[in-house]
Amino acid sequence: MSAAAKKSFAWSKDVEKSVKAHIAKYPEGKQQSAVMPLLDLAQRQNGGWLSQECIEYVATYLGMPAMKVMEVATFYTMYILKPIGQHHVQVCGTTPCWLRGSDKIMAAASKKLGIKKGETTKDGKFTLSEVECQGACVNAPMVMIDDDYFEDLTEESVKAILEDYANGKTPKPGPQNTRHTSEPEGGLTTLKTVGDA
Repeated sequence: MSAAAKKSFAWSKDVEKSVKAHIAKYPEGKQQSAVMPLLDLAQRQNGGWLSQECIEYVATYLGMPAMKVMEVATFYTMYILKPIGQHHVQVCGTTPCWLRGSDKIMAAASKKLGIKKGETTKDGKFTLSEVECQGACVNAPMVMIDDDYFEDLTEESVKAILEDYANGKTPKPGPQNTRHTSEPEGGLTTLKTVGDA
C-alpha cells in the first residue's frame, strides 16, 4: 500500500465494547446522539486525530449522513482533524487565562518546544495549540496536555512540565503552586470547620 493510499478504519474489539456501552445510554431511535463520545473514541484509537475515514465510519455505524458527523467534528475544538504529536499541549487563551498571562505561557511553551502555535515538533512528540476555555478559569493560566490539566502556571513551571514529558516522566497535574484544587491561594479563609456553616 502506498503512503498516499487511504487506510481503512474499524473499531478495535476493546473500543467497540465502549462504543456499544455509549449507544446503549440512548433510547431506541436516538442512538445518533452518541456521535460525540464515538468521535472521541475514534480519535483516541486513531492516534489522537480524526481522519476522513474515521468520520465516515462513525457516520455509517450510527446510520447518519457523513456531513452531519463532520459538522460535529468541525464545531468542537476537542476534535482534531489532522495528525498531531504524541503529546497535545493545549494552551487556554480565553479571557481569564489571557488576563493572568497565557500569552507568556504560550511563548514559554513555544520556545521550549522550538515550534509555533499549530505546529508539531520534528520528533513527533509535541503539538502546540491555543484553545478556548477549558473550564479551569479560577486556576488560570492553564494548559491541558493529553487528558491532564496543569493550572496556576508560570513560565518556569510550564517549561518544567514539558521537560518532564520530554524525558518520559508524568508530571503531577493540577495547580502548580501551593493551592489545593480551586481553593483560595494560601488556603481556606472561611468555613474551616464543619460547624462554621
